[in-house]
Amino acid sequence: MMNPKVTLARQQLRTPRAAAVAGILFAVLFVISMALIRLVLPEDLSGPDAEAWLQAHTGLVSLALTLVPFAGIAFLWFEGVVRAHLGELEDQFFSSVLFGSGLLFLAMTFTAAAIAGGIVASYAIAADQLLDSGVVTFGRTVMYTIMNVYAIRMAGVFMISLGTIWIQTRVVPRPFVFLTYALALVLLVTISFSLWMIFIFPVWVFVISVYILRVSLRGKAAEAEGFIGSDGA
Repeated sequence: MMNPKVTLARQQLRTPRAAAVAGILFAVLFVISMALIRLVLPEDLSGPDAEAWLQAHTGLVSLALTLVPFAGIAFLWFEGVVRAHLGELEDQFFSSVLFGSGLLFLAMTFTAAAIAGGIVASYAIAADQLLDSGVVTFGRTVMYTIMNVYAIRMAGVFMISLGTIWIQTRVVPRPFVFLTYALALVLLVTISFSLWMIFIFPVWVFVISVYILRVSLRGKAAEAEGFIGSDGA
């Protein structure tokens, strides 16, 4: 019969690994989808070049819009597993801010992606009317505003909340906490309509997830050695 302590240890190790895998998946899918949207809808999308851009890149934006929901699912999983891993150490106030800011970030990301999809779909239905009416320029501006004014700041709030929880629980080294605060401050105070700024957040999630996965795998190896030693005894 398996030692109850070993069973509990294995359950505790699965949680951070699940969070790490979900975080890495979110980072990869989010970067790919946002990069494709950014390339399809450049900052200067007007005049005679607009029609050529839309004709050449409709397939890319469709692929990007397909990836966005899966990136959102991975982020929800990442957020939920991180909270579950904290368990009784979780601070209710900061956890509520963490959960709320994460949901708002996802909602705004989905809204911006929907606007991009609406532009492409409208072009397929009535290309001439879309280009002549200036809807493309308006939609692109609204999309960039949602991502770079609102969503990017919700991402910063998410980072600050998680960083504060890490200080209280000491589950990650202090350098990661300081890095989290520094990047969050950049997202909060930077006023930019460049969509590339939003990539700071998924890169941060990727780095943190890789660290969590590495620590988890080390713990798994140590737990396995302890299990073998207990069997030998």
